[in-house]
Amino acid sequence: MSLGGHLKELRNRLFVSAIFIAGGTVAGWYLFDVVYALLKAPIDEAATRHGMTASLNFSNVTGALDLHLQVSIFLGLMMSSPVWLFNLWAFITPALEKKQKRYTIGFVLSSVPLFAAGVWLAWVSFPTFINALLSLSPVGSTNIMNAADYMLFALRLLLVFGIAFVSPAVLVLLNLAGLITAKNIFNSWRLAVVLIAFIAAVATPTADPMSMFVLMVPLAILYFASGAVALLVDRRKAKRQEDLLVE
Repeated sequence: MSLGGHLKELRNRLFVSAIFIAGGTVAGWYLFDVVYALLKAPIDEAATRHGMTASLNFSNVTGALDLHLQVSIFLGLMMSSPVWLFNLWAFITPALEKKQKRYTIGFVLSSVPLFAAGVWLAWVSFPTFINALLSLSPVGSTNIMNAADYMLFALRLLLVFGIAFVSPAVLVLLNLAGLITAKNIFNSWRLAVVLIAFIAAVATPTADPMSMFVLMVPLAILYFASGAVALLVDRRKAKRQEDLLVE
């Protein structure tokens, strides 16, 4: 295919993806009230528990509209992700070899449940984060928060947890592609632990060490699990090479 043909195919795939993103954004617009209520619930529960008043507020007349649009677009991107990820893969895959295509499919199939697991962990941990943060407010006080800052912070937290859980799948993909080995992964465990601790510290909004460990422990387990998978792959490659030499 010529360069013009590639650009035309890219345009078509972007157009299809944009249609689904727009459709997801429309659906997100109608789901806004449900999402808003779910994310606001931890604030109400923590305020009742600590004997204080906490509320979400909008700083200007267009604040509610801006938040509604931003959350709707975020939800649209999330709901339409299977479509635009497929189109991205379908655009790239003709340039890949058969073996690389299998690796890509395996990465997609493994990264989706890992991303969902990360989002789920963030979701169940979110009330604990909010409770810990609001517990610092004196009893009887009023905590007035900007609604846009709070909602986007909550959605970013879910996104960060999801992406963090996908990182081990990236290591396995790099190993399958022959770019790194299991030895590289295991020899870098000290650096990996430091990076995991840094990611956990950035992703968790509280200074509570237990909140960091909630993210650190599964990430560390996934890191060493990716090393174990890479070790099996390396051994299989080594055995295959030995068989070829014998023949």
